[in-house]
Amino acid sequence: MNDTSHEVAQGSHHLGGVAPTALSAHNIVKRFPGVLANDNVDFDVRAGEVHTLLGENGAGKSTLAAILCGLYQPDSGYLLRNGKPMHLSSPRAGLQHGIAMVHQHFRLVDRFTVSENVILGSRDLGFRLNRKEINEQVAAVAESFGLPIDPNAVVGELSVGQRQRVEIVKALYQGAEILLLDEPTAVLVPAEVEKLFDNVHSMTKAGKSIVFISHKLGEVVEISDRVTVLRNGRVTGHVSGKGTTDTRELARLMVGRDIELNAQRATHPIGHEVLQIRNLSLSINEVEVLSDVSFNIHAGEMVGIAGVAGNGQRELADTIAGLISPASGSITISGAMTTDRGPIQAREVGLAYVPEDRLGMGLVPSMSILDNLLLTRDRKVIVDRTSIRPEASRLIDQFEIKANGPDHLARKLSGGNAQKVLLARELSGGRSATKLLVVCSPTRGLDVGAIETVRSLLNDARSAGQAILLISEDLDEVMSLADRILVLYRGAVVHETPGATASLSTVGAAMAGLLENGGV
Repeated sequence: MNDTSHEVAQGSHHLGGVAPTALSAHNIVKRFPGVLANDNVDFDVRAGEVHTLLGENGAGKSTLAAILCGLYQPDSGYLLRNGKPMHLSSPRAGLQHGIAMVHQHFRLVDRFTVSENVILGSRDLGFRLNRKEINEQVAAVAESFGLPIDPNAVVGELSVGQRQRVEIVKALYQGAEILLLDEPTAVLVPAEVEKLFDNVHSMTKAGKSIVFISHKLGEVVEISDRVTVLRNGRVTGHVSGKGTTDTRELARLMVGRDIELNAQRATHPIGHEVLQIRNLSLSINEVEVLSDVSFNIHAGEMVGIAGVAGNGQRELADTIAGLISPASGSITISGAMTTDRGPIQAREVGLAYVPEDRLGMGLVPSMSILDNLLLTRDRKVIVDRTSIRPEASRLIDQFEIKANGPDHLARKLSGGNAQKVLLARELSGGRSATKLLVVCSPTRGLDVGAIETVRSLLNDARSAGQAILLISEDLDEVMSLADRILVLYRGAVVHETPGATASLSTVGAAMAGLLENGGV
């Protein structure tokens, strides 16, 4: 396939061939200071179909979605709703036309019930609410689309998947016919992803239109009737989904070249023990965060920690890095006890650390890229900033960091580019004595091309004999790279399995707390 836009006709749930167009965008142009986000983009979604917007960070898909729901207005171009011109001045105007976006970061009030969240902001309600009637209406909408939810449940007590369901029910309750789902699977475990896809199918069978925004190529192929791929603000392809395309083709359309994201495992025998964790426990504000955690990692081995956010992964990484003192237990790196001895001691015995919070902990926003790259250099060596500048320029090129050279301030970088600077520092070999590499969400916010680069670097580090602890909420990433997988649930290791033979359903069940402790 070449880089020109093309389209393959796709059927729909409607009898008689292709369904009518529910929403279309034509010649959309949107500029921000210094950036052409959308460059004459055409897009349409038909009644009863799933049409995915796919693209790298900065490709323009989020901008286009914001225009489709009324959050942004285009500089030029126009929208049609059922073939008629439409101007959207706000998201409320979009909702009046039956268009709603379900954002990746939910906009719910935790202490409110499901029904209270669903009706929040509605202008059709009087001063006195009939709670029984509202609950019945919310339940009826939810059931009709295969989204059962207790209207009286307090949102703060629901799982992530259930909260997402509330957001979708709210959009449907408000009359949405077209739903834009922004990275809807980013925080879901596999079982919840399956339920979401079932819900999507129920909605499309009822004639609803779904605009699916995602970076997970496998899911895009599975759920989409059609896919529109964006690169640098322009459409590079309109293709069919569901068996007529594959992840390799989509990746090529996204970045303009073939991408290799196949599973990678250790190819050499593992060596001596590098990291030993024994009976590690931690409480924060009298809440147990880690509970009797024990495991080890050997040289040339990558161990992956899978788990839903908030189950102790971040605290485990910070404790190993010496940033937090555990309540009990021990940490040994390369034979040296590092428990309670701080981050400097951990680094001196061979630790490199990529934290989850890239700007809050990993980088100093007010410093340049060059100075951030120097932060973890050996303190016993006097570093000449002039001599290190060529290396900084090389790393900027190697990691495809979009910046105006080594003096570019970290705070002026996008999230993805800030992550690349952090990874460049910890993975570049600046600390040749690295024995243990702890990486948290290493490819979050990165383009598919950069993901390939990062995975290759991690694999190279493993092949060079480094021990690697990979902590990621992206289960596909963990299952593709890890030699062993541990599942952390409520601060405890509840499942361990070899990466090569790991079962997606079993790991997913463990992440959801559906396996007994110690399941293998």
